[in-house]
Amino acid sequence: MKLVRPIFLLFLLSPALFAPQGGGYQGFGRRQYSYYGGPIVPSEFYWSRLQYTSSYADGNSFGYRWFRGGWARDYPKADNDCLIALRRLTRINSPSPLNVVDLDSDHVFDYPWIYAVQVNTWTFTDEEAKRLHDYLYKGGFLMVDDFHGTDDWTHFMAGMRMVLPDRPVEDLKDSDEIYHVLYSIDEKFQIPSEVYVNTGRTYEKDGYVPKWRAIRNDHGRIMVAICANMHLGDAWEWADSPEYPEKFSGLAFRIVLNYITYAMTH
Repeated sequence: MKLVRPIFLLFLLSPALFAPQGGGYQGFGRRQYSYYGGPIVPSEFYWSRLQYTSSYADGNSFGYRWFRGGWARDYPKADNDCLIALRRLTRINSPSPLNVVDLDSDHVFDYPWIYAVQVNTWTFTDEEAKRLHDYLYKGGFLMVDDFHGTDDWTHFMAGMRMVLPDRPVEDLKDSDEIYHVLYSIDEKFQIPSEVYVNTGRTYEKDGYVPKWRAIRNDHGRIMVAICANMHLGDAWEWADSPEYPEKFSGLAFRIVLNYITYAMTH
C-alpha cells in the first residue's frame, strides 16, 4: 500500500477540508451539522465506531445501547472529519461512509479498525467479550479515547480484562513504530476537550497526565491503542472552530492517521 507524502499541517486543518456537510459553524458550542452517509460500499478501510451497552461505574446498567449511549459521543462529526482527512492525505481506499460496529454480530470481522470512546462505561456479555477477543487476535485494531482519571481507568480495565485477561498494558515510547509510519511524531502532549476554551484546563477528573498506552499480541503487534486522560474526538470535532487551538487538533489528526496506517500495514 502506497501513501502520499505528508502534507503541511496548515493544509490538513484548513476550513475547506473540514467544512460540515449540510450545515455550518455558528459560534462555539452551537452548530448546525448534518451527516449524509449513503450506502456501505466495498472498501479497503471502514471508519468503524464501537457500539456497546453503557453502565454506571458501579455496574448498574443504564440500558443505553443505541444513540443515547456513551459510545456515540462526538458522533458523527468527529468521525466524519477524520474520514475526510484520511481520504485527502493517504492512499488508503475508503469510499464507504461511517460505520457503527456492534459486537452482537460477526460483521465485526469485516472491519480492520474500530474506534471506541468513554470506555469507562462499557460493558460486555461473555459472548461479546469473546468476539472482540477473537477480532483482535485475527488482526483487528482497537483505538480507545475519552476517559479520564483513576476511576475511569479501573472501569475501562474491568471490561478490557474480560476481552484480554492476560495481556500486559505498556506505555508507548516516542520512538515506537506507530508514531513514525506516516507522520513522525516525536512530541506528544495532553489533548483536551472543548471545555479547554472556557477553562484553560487540559485535564478532566484526576487525569492530570496523558497516557499513551498499548496492548500487543505475542508478536509485538499493537492490538489496542489507548489514549487515556485525553479527548481526541473533541479535537477532531472542533478543528474548524477558531477558538479551539490548532496545536491540539493538529496532533490529534496526526495521531489517528498514524494509528490507522499502522493498523492497515500490520
